[in-house]
Amino acid sequence: MEWITDLIFPGNTSIASTLVLYSFVIAAGIYIGKLRICGVSLGVTFVLFVGIVMGHFGYVVDSNILKFVREFGLILFIFSIGLQVGPGFFSSFKKGGMTLNGLAVLGIALNVAIALCIYFWGGIKNVGVVVGIMSGAVTNTPGLAAAQQAIGQTAGGGEAADLMASGYAAAYPLGVVGIIMAMFVVKAIFRINTNDEIKEIETEQENSQLKPFLLSIEVTNKLIDDRTLLQLHDVIQCNFVVSRIMRTDGHVSIPKSSTQIHIGDKLLIVCSAHDADRFRAVLGPEVEMDWESVPEPVYSRRILVTKSEFNGVPIGSLRLHNGYKLNATRVNRAGVDLLAAPNLRLQMGDRITVVGNLEDIDRLAARLGNSMKRLNQPNLITIFVGIILGIILGSINVGFGMKLGLAGGPLVMAILLSRFGYKFKLVTYTSSSASLLLRELGICLFLASVGISAGSGFAEAVFNTTGMWWVLWGFVITFVPLVIVGIIARAKYKFNFLTIMGLFSGGYTDPPALAYANNSTANDAPAVAYSTVYPLTMFLRVVAAQALVLCLA
Repeated sequence: MEWITDLIFPGNTSIASTLVLYSFVIAAGIYIGKLRICGVSLGVTFVLFVGIVMGHFGYVVDSNILKFVREFGLILFIFSIGLQVGPGFFSSFKKGGMTLNGLAVLGIALNVAIALCIYFWGGIKNVGVVVGIMSGAVTNTPGLAAAQQAIGQTAGGGEAADLMASGYAAAYPLGVVGIIMAMFVVKAIFRINTNDEIKEIETEQENSQLKPFLLSIEVTNKLIDDRTLLQLHDVIQCNFVVSRIMRTDGHVSIPKSSTQIHIGDKLLIVCSAHDADRFRAVLGPEVEMDWESVPEPVYSRRILVTKSEFNGVPIGSLRLHNGYKLNATRVNRAGVDLLAAPNLRLQMGDRITVVGNLEDIDRLAARLGNSMKRLNQPNLITIFVGIILGIILGSINVGFGMKLGLAGGPLVMAILLSRFGYKFKLVTYTSSSASLLLRELGICLFLASVGISAGSGFAEAVFNTTGMWWVLWGFVITFVPLVIVGIIARAKYKFNFLTIMGLFSGGYTDPPALAYANNSTANDAPAVAYSTVYPLTMFLRVVAAQALVLCLA
């Protein structure tokens, strides 16, 4: 039975025992992380704690293997995060998200300011510990990863990286709790009634100006009689699509830009909700119509874009009406409906809604792909090309002796590829299940490596008066900036409390806090705010942690 001893007892560093150790740490960590306390779970972060426990009891991994697994897991995780946040990274700077992102950036600045105060006047002169505490306090694992990779390049980097992991582990639990406590404090300060906030959000959602709005109009304005749809676009200057037109004799057809409209025609219009009044004022009254029951050979179908050659192609260039006698009305992207404007560029995985005859729809479907099997195939070329370019970018000196490193380089490259990759014929679409697997595998390998490495000295570093100060300072970094940001968001900008909850969760990139916000409100408003600030916040958290190490080490 010696082989069992070699596999499961500490001290052995063979490949087989290393695989068993990693598998146990990851499996046990994920299982324990699913347990909920007051409706909140820590998720895969418990892999770090299980790794620390195993390291404490003498389990070790060959240093070269541990470093490779840690760095490879980091790259997989960071790159998949970049692909995830990339499409929304640049759009988050639009007017609607500027204030939210500004508040999130203020929170990051306050976190860094408090961390600097702790380093210079708080009695903790070890930059690794300070950055680890800050990363744990804001529950940002990518920041820890970037900082560890950066500090590994300095003298004594191995020991400093272990202390950084200890500081992260010490601050993380109260980091999650502190975010939720800050929500309660802001709620109490402004005497907020959550039910009233939910009703306000629901009213706004009913009048949303972002999603496509279906409108049936009967033409009664004589000034519009005999005008073409192209001329109508000049009169009503907004994005809209006339999906179908019913003549006075009951005939239904798919209009094109040269189609004339007449008194008595009924139009099915797809537009933004806030533009609906324009059509009522210019064309005529809204009417009740069940277009699906009209006995005409006109159908509405969704086509899945799965051929890479259409990645980044504007809808207008498809020439749907001239080539297929079809009209595109909406595009569903990642669960969100978008108006099918001619200049909207398609992406792999988009579902485009078209109206017309079944034969024409089938011809277009064959051209666009419409194959879920094709979509499920991972685009590994893009992933590994992106990783190569990211590592190269991370190795370049960007000034003042700073490099983006193995964390920042792949992150920046993934964001750029997800936004502009279509220009280089690179398909960045990855199915949600494949993306989740890549991300979770990477973070589990990274956390397990960090935990096992830091475990041997964790108890001595944390379970004493010094460790107690780590926990307290971490709570200050978590709690104080959130309360300040929350007061400003409510008092100055009058944000809804549900939006503030999402801002807190996204600003600290913390899914458990978001889960609490969603469960306690039964509304997706916190998730909307979370997704608005998450891309920029994730990027700045990684940069801030790495910059602190390079500036202070």
